[in-house]
Amino acid sequence: MNLNIAVLPGDGIGPEIIAQALEVTKAVCNKFGHTLTYNTGLVGACAIDATGNPYPEETHELCMQSDAVLFGAVGDLRFDNNPAAKVRPEQGLLAMRKKLGLYANIRPVTTFEALMHKSPLRPEIVEGVDLMCIRELTGGLYFGRPQGRSEDGNVAYDTCVYSREEIVRIVKLAYEYAMKRRKKVTVVDKANVLATSRLWREVAKEIAADYPEVETEFMFVDNAAMRLIQWPASFDVMVTENMFGDILTDEGSVITGSLGLLPSASIGVHTSLFEPIHGSWPQAAGQNIANPLATILSAAMMFEYAFGLKEEGKLIREAVNESMSANVRTADIQTEGHPAYGTKEVGEWIVNYINNK
Repeated sequence: MNLNIAVLPGDGIGPEIIAQALEVTKAVCNKFGHTLTYNTGLVGACAIDATGNPYPEETHELCMQSDAVLFGAVGDLRFDNNPAAKVRPEQGLLAMRKKLGLYANIRPVTTFEALMHKSPLRPEIVEGVDLMCIRELTGGLYFGRPQGRSEDGNVAYDTCVYSREEIVRIVKLAYEYAMKRRKKVTVVDKANVLATSRLWREVAKEIAADYPEVETEFMFVDNAAMRLIQWPASFDVMVTENMFGDILTDEGSVITGSLGLLPSASIGVHTSLFEPIHGSWPQAAGQNIANPLATILSAAMMFEYAFGLKEEGKLIREAVNESMSANVRTADIQTEGHPAYGTKEVGEWIVNYINNK
C-alpha cells in the first residue's frame, strides 16, 4: 500500500516528537513493504511567523491531498502571555478542524501495567481501565457565534450552538464503536441547565433505540468528572460535546500517569488527523526531554484508522510497551533509580525493536 500523509510538526516540542513518530512510521512501512510518501507543512506560531496565518492555504491544500495528517502541537508563550494578540496559534488548529471537517475526536484512555505506580490514583482504581472518549470537535462554544467583547471591553460572550445533524453523526459514531467493544455508551451532558444539552439528550435517546444491544446511560458532566476519578473502569464509550470532551479527556489522561502517553485521532469528512493529546510545551523545545510515546501511538492509530492496517498498529503498540518494560523512558515516566532517556533515544530504541522483530 502507498501511504500518502501530510506531516505538520507545529510548535514547541512538536518537531521533536513528530520526528520520532515519522521514523517509526518509516520503519513499519519498510517492515511490511508499504511505500510512504509525505510532505511537511506549517501550522501554529511557526506559520504566523512565516506567513501571518496560523493555518496557511498551502497547508490546507497539502492536507486535502493527503490520506492522513500526522500532527504535533501548536502554541507559543509569546501568544499565551499576550491577551491582546489578534492572531493566535490555536486559531490555526480550530481552522484546520473546521475546514477539514474533523468532527469527531477519538481519545482512548488505557493504563499501562509498567506504569501503574505513576498514576495519582490507587492501583485498584486504575487497573483495567480501557475507555474511549468520543468528543464532538467542530461545534459548541469554540465555534458558536456571536463571540467577542463589548466595545468598552468589560463584557465578553461566547455562544454554544449545536444542530441536530451535528449531534446525530457523533452519537451514531459512538454507538458503532461501542458495538465493537463492550457495548456500553455514556452520554455526557448538562441537560438540567443547557438547552443544547437537552437537544443532545433528545437525539441520543432516539439513536439508542436503534442499538438495543448497547447499554446506554446519561450522565451530567459534573457527575462524570467525579466518576472518572472514583470508578474509571466503569466507562466503555463516552460521547460528549466539544468543551466537556476537552476537559474530561485531559482529566482522563492523568489516570495513565502522564500526558505524554495518550494518542488521539480526529475523524473527518475530507481526511483524518492523528495527534498526541498534550500541548506544545514550548519551555522544553529543543531539550530532547519530551515524551514521544503519545505521538508514536498516534502513528499506530493512523495505520489502523486511516489505512486499515491493524497488524502495523499492533506492532507499534507492542514496541512501546516493550520500551517501557525495558525502562527506556523519558524523565516524566522513568522509575526512580533508572536513568532517563531522551526523546530521540526512546524513538531510536522503538525503531530498532521494530527492525529486529
